[in-house]
Amino acid sequence: MGAATPRTADRAGGDLARRATADPLFRLVAYALEAAHGRPPAAVWSAPYAFHLGSPGLVAAAGWPTAAAAAPRTDGMVRLSSLGHPADSCDLPLTLSGPPPDAPAWAVRPYAVLRALARAGFGRGGTDLHVQGSLTAAAGLATAEPADCAVALAVADVHTAAGELPDRAHLARLLAAALPDGDDTLRRAVLFARQGRALLLGAEPRRRQRYVPFDPAATGARLVLVAVRGEAADRPAELARAVACARRAGALSAWPPGHEPGRSALVLLPEARLAAVRAAVAQDFRDRRRPVPRFLNISVAGAARREE
Repeated sequence: MGAATPRTADRAGGDLARRATADPLFRLVAYALEAAHGRPPAAVWSAPYAFHLGSPGLVAAAGWPTAAAAAPRTDGMVRLSSLGHPADSCDLPLTLSGPPPDAPAWAVRPYAVLRALARAGFGRGGTDLHVQGSLTAAAGLATAEPADCAVALAVADVHTAAGELPDRAHLARLLAAALPDGDDTLRRAVLFARQGRALLLGAEPRRRQRYVPFDPAATGARLVLVAVRGEAADRPAELARAVACARRAGALSAWPPGHEPGRSALVLLPEARLAAVRAAVAQDFRDRRRPVPRFLNISVAGAARREE
């Protein structure tokens, strides 16, 4: 992946905000960048949320996206915005070394990605960037890794020669080095997933990968994310109770979507038992006057892509 002259807004990125047939999230992100920074995007990328399947190195992507819109600059500034943080947009100088400038908490990771890309020769002139997810942390899926990938792909794209797409393997290495606290396995799923497949990653350092079938819908099953609400201290016990209720009502298996148990679990169940499982869990929580868990249907999706 080689650096190139920054691109101005192209037809795809610039028109997306006004294209009635486009996904509402991508229209919103394109429009929000233009509204916040006074110029249309040169590229809009979507990146799926990702999850573990309960076995080491086995991951997949979910059919819920995060989106990033980007437009290149030439003055060495980055302007960052998100509808999730409407009062915390910021304009920051893009420095390649030394302590990063003070930034709102939400913008720290995007800035780290921009800095890593600039060190590699992409976007040293700066970037206007808008990021927006379709889910919040309350849903129970990791939000950082899809945002990292969407930002990296969008920014690298607008600083890559026209007609070329960013080198995903190179970006994966850059992100792993710039954000070592992140889940590199989830990032790989975001970048390389295939619809109806799980990605099986080998051990470091070569990170070989292969694909295995994983398509619950094709086998008459459903994959559902169950996320509990309420006080943080109560969530582990409440989640265990929700999973136990789901199993009694017909769920086949359950596991955490990340490395560590948290507020959510993925539940695999026969499609015919979906209504019964949801009703059983909801009734148990209502009977105890507890907030009813959220249920989110999960499809097994493909990798991040440029939205045209």
